[in-house]
Amino acid sequence: MLQEFNKISKVKGELELPGDKSISHRAVIFSSMANGRSRIFNLSDSEDVKSTRRCFEALGVEFTQGKGFLTVNGKGFKNFAAPTGSLFAGNSGTTARLLSGVLIAQNFKSQITGDPSLSKRPMKRVTIPLTAMGGKISCSENDTLPITITPTEKINAIKYNLPVPSAQIKSSVLIAGLHSDETTSVIEKVQSRNHTEKMLALKVERTGDGIVSYSSRKNYPEVKEYFVPSDISTAAFFIVLTLLSEKSSLVLKNVSLNETRTGYIEVLKRMGGYIETSNKQVMAGEEFGDLFIKSSSLYNVKIPEEIIPNIIDEIPILAVAGIFAEGVFEINNASELRKKETDRIKAICENFRLTGLNVGESEDGFSVSGKSKAISEREQIHFESYGDHRIAMAFGVLSMLLKSGGKVKGFDCVNISNPGFLSQLKKIVII
Repeated sequence: MLQEFNKISKVKGELELPGDKSISHRAVIFSSMANGRSRIFNLSDSEDVKSTRRCFEALGVEFTQGKGFLTVNGKGFKNFAAPTGSLFAGNSGTTARLLSGVLIAQNFKSQITGDPSLSKRPMKRVTIPLTAMGGKISCSENDTLPITITPTEKINAIKYNLPVPSAQIKSSVLIAGLHSDETTSVIEKVQSRNHTEKMLALKVERTGDGIVSYSSRKNYPEVKEYFVPSDISTAAFFIVLTLLSEKSSLVLKNVSLNETRTGYIEVLKRMGGYIETSNKQVMAGEEFGDLFIKSSSLYNVKIPEEIIPNIIDEIPILAVAGIFAEGVFEINNASELRKKETDRIKAICENFRLTGLNVGESEDGFSVSGKSKAISEREQIHFESYGDHRIAMAFGVLSMLLKSGGKVKGFDCVNISNPGFLSQLKKIVII
């Protein structure tokens, strides 16, 4: 799908975005594990979350769609049904990795597969700790999907030091730890997303070793109601578009304000962006509130290494903000970007080069400076999405800021996280 974007004059209005993808995955998983009926309000309609739901349907979980909520009839402790075939995780790394933590405790054989993109992503990083817990789990010779799991007699508690900051690996181990009477601990030097800890009310403490999260059978999910705040990663595209558009303002309602996800907002504020928060609330351990954004003149700032895990998914759209800001935009210590749905460092650099900007690429980052020819000349650029939803939306935003607009190839990949992106734009942009 080749999607064309015209230059806009301004942004104005109010949006309430779909539910946060990371929280939605976990709400489906924990409701499915609980014994009885839970309800989830404002669940994400993304393809990734649908993949998680389909996997649990294949494990015997019943889902009923109500008006504004989803009812989940959970199966209870170690009580899932054996699937009749492979469990297809689609493009979702969260589905594949968190599901692995559930399946190693079940009494049947199972296999997790994915689409071509997910099948290239590293999986050994999750099978290593789950094997240490007694799980009989393996991935391909290339350390990728499929993941194959056979029953084991017992799940053992472990103390695990995360080799790289990853909420997916951490959550998989903590979820597996819910199936043992002993306490599992996961240690991370740099804090990654903590939705699993908050939603399960797990103990977390800072020690000399780092940030330690604990789980055991006593933390096993119970029946409850979940409200999923609006997706803060999806919000980033609309925030940057508003900041960079003249005479613009936007209100985003009920956005997740989890402290491990708001790093990019702090970066944009340091760059001079006007972003204010109001109406803060907390439900199921997750904070959310409203954001008010208005046009701002930006300047680039140094982005420290320790914040990179917090902003990793927002780097593509932060880079778009950076090319309209004063000075040089530079990212380092972000090699994990090369292991996403596509090599995002390469994708960002290749697309920026199309505009005539000065682009420097390294193994773990990139820099960009200069004035884009496309900003001053009447030429329409065809950007490439590389099948990556965040690249597609970031360069859709850039296209709307160029004099002649732009086009993005393969734009339908946005369905992975936000299928309503185009309709949401129509509510707030003025051409």
